[in-house]
Amino acid sequence: MESNLSTEPLSSKKQNLLLSVPSFWKRQMSDWKVTVIRTSLERFGYQMIYPYLSIYIIALGATKSDLGLVTSISMILAGLLGPLTGQLIDMKGPRKIYLIGIMILMASYIIYGLSPTWYVCAIAMIIYYVGQGTGIHSCSTICGNCLVNVDRAKGMLVCESLAAGLLGMLGPLLAAFVLVNFVGVVGSPSNANDIRPLFFISAFITLSSFFVVLLKLSNHKWSIEAQSNTNILKDASILLKGNKLTKKWLIIGAVNTMPIGMILPYAQLFAKEVKGADVTTLATMVTAAALTSVLCGYYVGVLADKFGRKKVLFSIIPLFWLSNIILVFAPSPAFLIVSGILQGFYYISSPLSATIQREIVPQEVMGRWIGLNRLVGSLASALMAFISGLIYDGLGPQYVFLIFVVADALIRIPLLASMPETLHYKLPEKEA
Repeated sequence: MESNLSTEPLSSKKQNLLLSVPSFWKRQMSDWKVTVIRTSLERFGYQMIYPYLSIYIIALGATKSDLGLVTSISMILAGLLGPLTGQLIDMKGPRKIYLIGIMILMASYIIYGLSPTWYVCAIAMIIYYVGQGTGIHSCSTICGNCLVNVDRAKGMLVCESLAAGLLGMLGPLLAAFVLVNFVGVVGSPSNANDIRPLFFISAFITLSSFFVVLLKLSNHKWSIEAQSNTNILKDASILLKGNKLTKKWLIIGAVNTMPIGMILPYAQLFAKEVKGADVTTLATMVTAAALTSVLCGYYVGVLADKFGRKKVLFSIIPLFWLSNIILVFAPSPAFLIVSGILQGFYYISSPLSATIQREIVPQEVMGRWIGLNRLVGSLASALMAFISGLIYDGLGPQYVFLIFVVADALIRIPLLASMPETLHYKLPEKEA
């Protein structure tokens, strides 16, 4: 009897938590809801090609070093546009910039699908990073300004759960279904033509997201200060001057984005080439990561909005480290899937980290602040993408994943520990 009584409060809490999701959604601004829908569609399209993207480029003749170099160049170019994009968003509002980013992203998928050689793929990759970065910059500005602090972590992780979760989980499953039943792939994809149709499906999905933004997003803007003749370097100086938190966060944010260039482009390739994963295992790894977002994302956000961002981050960041360690030492496909499950915590910890980024500056400079972070993060990720390609080909592929774990533990964690908790953080008067 005591056992039953002790479990009732927990069951009731879980039920109340689930019931709170619709009311949470209802009270949020319309523009934020539009970005959730668009992000969900964008992730759905990308998750279809993600398990096979590096394999596709290698099949067209690139080496791992080539892959790392092109990834680096793409990130640098996209990052250099970050401050300018942020200025335009603050000056004109995010809607037009958002639409331009989505059109560029759609063009990249079409060029990928038509690529006869990896050199054309390199052009598609550069275009992809520019389009994806521009789109997500607009999305991030809307998200940063539409959500209040006590709802921010839940909101960003509701978005991530829907994007990297429900539709992101369906993406690789649909891709595997297409490859097996319509293309006739048995085992791993054997050539680029096996994978090519997926890019056109992703382009169509991206087109649908364009119309969602075109028809539903307002052109609200939060800044009245940004002028067309504003100096980008001066903007950066103003954002950093006298603010130790922004200076420190640039380093924390840069390390947080390193997996985009260092881990994610090589994880599926490593699983196929070193661990012998077939097409189903590769898709299941990505689906498993998305499932983690579905099951855990919102609840992690609730905890972060109740107990603080830092405490929750310190508990889930090591799970991504464990994902990389299991990937390196996996003795069977089952362990690769476990690695995929744990990799999903990166897609939770990354937006949770971004809540801190958005809570240390005022709304009117949000676009420019995110742009500066994009620049620094892209440069760091680009450098690591290039170095990772050299490590993969020269030193050994396993070191790509292990080196990141050590760097994250020694650099990001101590700096994050020195940051204040931002759940109820009040901006200094001179910054607000």
